[in-house]
Amino acid sequence: MQAAPVRATAIPSFTDALRAVESILMSGGQRTARRNAWTSVMEDRRRARDRVEAQRVLDETLSVRS
Repeated sequence: MQAAPVRATAIPSFTDALRAVESILMSGGQRTARRNAWTSVMEDRRRARDRVEAQRVLDETLSVRS
């Protein structure tokens, strides 16, 4: 019996595959705009989580004082 051959190249991730398709379909400016928009969405989500956490801490602080 022989061992299975070892693959020399890594299998690209799903993200890598999407970026490859994106680079084929979109011009550079569109890619940049899309990535900037996505970065903005992710930052908005992070700020929303931070607001929820800050509100939770404030509510707990007020309930302890009462």
